[in-house]
Amino acid sequence: MVTLQLRQLSVPPGHRVLFHDVSWQEFEAILEELGEHRVSRLAYSRGTLEIRMPLPKHEKTKVLIGDLVKILLEELSMDCEPFGSTTFKREDMVQGVEPDDSFYIQNYARMIGKDRIDLTVDPPPDLAIEVDVTSKTQLDVYEALSVPELWRYEDGKLQINILQHGKYVESQISQIFPDLPIFEVIPQFIEESKTIGRSLTLRKFREWIGKQTISDA
Repeated sequence: MVTLQLRQLSVPPGHRVLFHDVSWQEFEAILEELGEHRVSRLAYSRGTLEIRMPLPKHEKTKVLIGDLVKILLEELSMDCEPFGSTTFKREDMVQGVEPDDSFYIQNYARMIGKDRIDLTVDPPPDLAIEVDVTSKTQLDVYEALSVPELWRYEDGKLQINILQHGKYVESQISQIFPDLPIFEVIPQFIEESKTIGRSLTLRKFREWIGKQTISDA
């Protein structure tokens, strides 16, 4: 058997690599060796480990979507606790994943002040966000961990996945923001940001939400 060290592994931006027959103890050891301050994202499901390296444009898009979500929550006076790319894992389920972004909204109060998450007692995030290709490994983990809502943004389109009876169902309506056309609007503002920039996009998005709330009043 040939054994390679993680330092010998190089995953080019925009690519992913799969490892099979990885034990939970090996997964934990890899997480510790890679550390928290890194660009790569990991997903682990029943012995299959996936390591992916995002492209720079991926990082810009995921930050922008996260900013749009925060503005939505602020303008709608909805409290939240953002947890970013925290590693969500459960040893008893042999599942672990690192989203591009994540938010506790309905369960925000339970997560205030928490630095570490134990999914055997803590709830999963109410919203997870993935940008670019979302693999079967990642989907399997999100379903197993019972994340209620997963947004997947790829090729200029937003896919909203709602957990129903343990499986994701595509929806054009967000359960978190049911009164807003999130499915159409998020891609529109992301596309617009490519010509007018991030700051103006966020200001225009805030103005747009203000108009929606006034019309609904």
